[in-house]
Amino acid sequence: MKVEDVRNVTVAGGGTQGSQIASQIAYKGYNVTVWVRSEESIARALPRFEMVRGQYLDALEQMKSGDPEAYCRGLSDERDLTPEQIDELKAQVEERLDAISFVVDYDIAFGNADVVVECINENPAEKTAFYTELAKHLPERTVLLTDSSTMLPSMFAEATGRPDRFMSFHFANQIWRNNITELMRQDKTSDETFELAKDFAKAIGMIGLPLNKEQPGYILNTLLIPWLKAAVGLVADGVADVETVDLTWTLATGADPMQSPFRKLDRIGLPLAWKIIGMDPAAQNPDSTVARSVALLKSYIDAGKTGVAAGEGFYKYE
Repeated sequence: MKVEDVRNVTVAGGGTQGSQIASQIAYKGYNVTVWVRSEESIARALPRFEMVRGQYLDALEQMKSGDPEAYCRGLSDERDLTPEQIDELKAQVEERLDAISFVVDYDIAFGNADVVVECINENPAEKTAFYTELAKHLPERTVLLTDSSTMLPSMFAEATGRPDRFMSFHFANQIWRNNITELMRQDKTSDETFELAKDFAKAIGMIGLPLNKEQPGYILNTLLIPWLKAAVGLVADGVADVETVDLTWTLATGADPMQSPFRKLDRIGLPLAWKIIGMDPAAQNPDSTVARSVALLKSYIDAGKTGVAAGEGFYKYE
């Protein structure tokens, strides 16, 4: 299958990342279905999709200013757009995101999919069970891509029933602005699948970044996770508060304040950060910095402060 043959894309999962991925693929003109486990899951997902819609519209409106910092690579290949052209893109957001469908039935969701992007919970048992069931409903042609942040595709290749058409396709956060996709194959991924993934990444406005071998955390999270763990550890151990850690980073590095550690955690979502940091074996030692970090994140999650999508994490958002 060539990228020109791809029309129907199903995104499995409607969380923080799934809502962004599905919206971006729809924005680029594909027929998008979002599969979730229950009607209640649809109800929880819809506000996330509305938030992403608002972020797309706000980003496009900001691009009218002509400020180079406002340009979002994932929204347009062209930097110099007239206000009228930007309004056309805003209308495209409304029209195409309205067309996204939400379903819980496997056959409806996956029975005619050319490409499936999986972004369900970072839980090995859940993913294995999902892939095992999914294999019963996919057409022979379908290419299956996983957005898993921490797990290697080789862990699940056999469970998919199509190891030659399965690989990792990992996005960053705020993908309309940070438009990268890390492409990681496993031993049985075919060259045809890998080429399709590269072409599909470009077609949906992403910059495909190929890895030469499997790497837990890819490139991005191999760099990012230790940085975030260090920031949370400083607060969990009482060394400094959130604001001081972020201010130190921005003043010392010249980074944009929105790229500080705790702002980044809020955008990623605290539940995902909690799961990733909790995978460290040191989390089992209650006297460790990692265990205190996990407890700190859990306290915010239990209070409903899960990040930008909830309107509050370490910071409040309107």
